[in-house]
Amino acid sequence: MVNMAGGGMEIVVVKIHKPEDVNVILGQSHFIKTVEDIAEVVVGSVPAAKFGLAFLESSGDCLIRIDGNDEALMTLARDNAKVIGAGHSFILFLRDCYPINVLNAIKNLQEVCTIFCATANAAEIVIAESPSGRGILGVIDGQKPKGVEGPESIVWRKSLLRKLGYKRG
Repeated sequence: MVNMAGGGMEIVVVKIHKPEDVNVILGQSHFIKTVEDIAEVVVGSVPAAKFGLAFLESSGDCLIRIDGNDEALMTLARDNAKVIGAGHSFILFLRDCYPINVLNAIKNLQEVCTIFCATANAAEIVIAESPSGRGILGVIDGQKPKGVEGPESIVWRKSLLRKLGYKRG
């Protein structure tokens, strides 16, 4: 616990729980229309995508607002949102879609302030909690580097991007 004038602040780390085949986008937004706007972005960008979304309202009723088209991913979003507990944050789980397919459209939504991560990796959220609430400080996304890529790794990277269809040739 860090003591500050007028109260204390605790820093906690919470793990994002998800299956390995699911991608996640974690961000901050400032308005209740986030729920419908992000859902429309996903459906409009990748119609076959499966998704679950939770937005943590931080005024009024302070509810966790849910949307999606896959019950399991919607439940996953709701359950992770309960643990995160940081107002004005959102968590979006994706299956049959990569974050790269929707990320710029989400970032361009009027109400989206920040994207903390977009990943398939195991990730943890660093959260500050004070008497007035909780906020996301950042994200630990995956493991630290084990070295620098060499010629074989470059060939593998380029091959992967072509296999996934993100590069031609």
